[in-house]
Amino acid sequence: MSCGIFSPEGALIHTEENRKLIESPEKLYYALENELILEGMAILCDAEHNLIVDLCGYRGVIPHRDTASGIEDGSTREIAVISRVGKPVSFLIDGIEDRDGTFHLKLSRRKAQERALTRMLTDSKPGDIIPARITHLESFGAFVDIGCGNISLIGIEAISVSRISHPQERFKVGSDIFAVISNIDTEKRRINLSHRELLGTWKENIAVFEVGQTVRGIVRGIEDYGVFIELAPNLSGLAEYRDDVEPGSCVSVYIKSIIPEKMKIKLVIIDLFDDRYENIITKNDYRLTSGHIDLWQYSPKECTKKEIISKF
Repeated sequence: MSCGIFSPEGALIHTEENRKLIESPEKLYYALENELILEGMAILCDAEHNLIVDLCGYRGVIPHRDTASGIEDGSTREIAVISRVGKPVSFLIDGIEDRDGTFHLKLSRRKAQERALTRMLTDSKPGDIIPARITHLESFGAFVDIGCGNISLIGIEAISVSRISHPQERFKVGSDIFAVISNIDTEKRRINLSHRELLGTWKENIAVFEVGQTVRGIVRGIEDYGVFIELAPNLSGLAEYRDDVEPGSCVSVYIKSIIPEKMKIKLVIIDLFDDRYENIITKNDYRLTSGHIDLWQYSPKECTKKEIISKF
């Protein structure tokens, strides 16, 4: 890993490199001396909330104070520790004791998290594209693991240009996604993320549609003047008002006109259907999955009525 990019927790556990480093005492000592971040499966949280980790037959212990960054000062809740049982955890080896041929390993998840976050805060900059994993969803946004269990938030307004009522309309818990760093607060040790910039501009999205087509869509908003219908995660059009649709309704729509200078798509609702589907983000939806962007302009250059732009 380089340039401040660390894998979300769970990405390393099944790699050959990780397996080789935890399968023998010699390799474990090597990992200790070189301060390597490894992963193992948390198999137990004991009564004192220490985590027990399986390392290919060896057992490691993460003392409660080292189970997560912020656990000692209470800024991280205990549920964050308890809920790791049955899941991979990132860690640094903090010490190895050989007691008559039996190895006792002391591990620290907190130190792995702090090292990863420090590197990301130091080496990354706004506009960098990083991998992330969805950890949980709330009405206001999606929480994601940006490396070794460090959690960041993508606000609902930054998920896509097309309006949604809940992040579950875009993501599933456990999904691997990409995000762009929108802001870095070194004082608060916080990295803020955005997502919509990676799903293409208006012109890139409209390129797969043409006037005269009838396509599927999802009703995302209803106003007196019309119905907003999503055609793709970053693309919506407007149809005339109908009182038999509601947000979330799946419809077939006829594309009446496409007007780039107004960034408008005029639609006609043909029918409603019960075969519900969601525009869940997939790998095929991403225009960018790595690198850096300084400027992203969603709106076409010929559109003077409304400008949608992100500067990093």
